[in-house]
Amino acid sequence: MTKKLYHHIDKTILKGLPNPSKEKYEMKIKVPEFTFLGMQEQPDFAKLYITFYPKNKIIELKSLKHYVYHLRDIIVSYERLINIVYDHMMETYEADRLRITLICNPRGGISSKLVIDSDWKDRGGTERFKDYPERDDEWGILM
Repeated sequence: MTKKLYHHIDKTILKGLPNPSKEKYEMKIKVPEFTFLGMQEQPDFAKLYITFYPKNKIIELKSLKHYVYHLRDIIVSYERLINIVYDHMMETYEADRLRITLICNPRGGISSKLVIDSDWKDRGGTERFKDYPERDDEWGILM
């Protein structure tokens, strides 16, 4: 079996649909069974939270599901993976805002949480939203 590394991640799996509304709204997506192969080629498990403010395109959820399943056989660190997923989603959907939170299950007694937000200045944003959705208890992503 050929090893699949991060450069094998296929962003063309992600599909967009025309946004049915010109009004502003927020879309939240939770992927509770997000899996991939860590650098030691052992399964890593996480929860993926996506906060999405659409412009012209919305996320076709079926394609997101296929994209997530595709990652199960990819050998990648979670630090690289969150950045790749973010880049692929921004390229595909051209969101007004995209915030991704990845909560990795404990390994060796250590948990980790990674967050990327397109609103951050160092990501090219303007910091106009200034909120922190990962603090929302309902989403259960407090650490």
